[in-house]
Amino acid sequence: MAQITKDTIIGDILDIAPQTAPIFLSIGMHCLGCPSSRGETVEEACMVHGVDVNELLAKLNANMADAQ
Repeated sequence: MAQITKDTIIGDILDIAPQTAPIFLSIGMHCLGCPSSRGETVEEACMVHGVDVNELLAKLNANMADAQ
């Protein structure tokens, strides 16, 4: 996965980069295993949890870069 965008599905991110789970947990997304959260886009999760999508994307993409 080259770049995580606001349209990336959270389940896809977790499948490819499980080390990002703590980032999602830090925004209050504690139900990472439930079907609805795994099917949400990053943008949808941010709307539900009141998080700035650009800030979350920056954290996720930095984490992905560090893991490579």
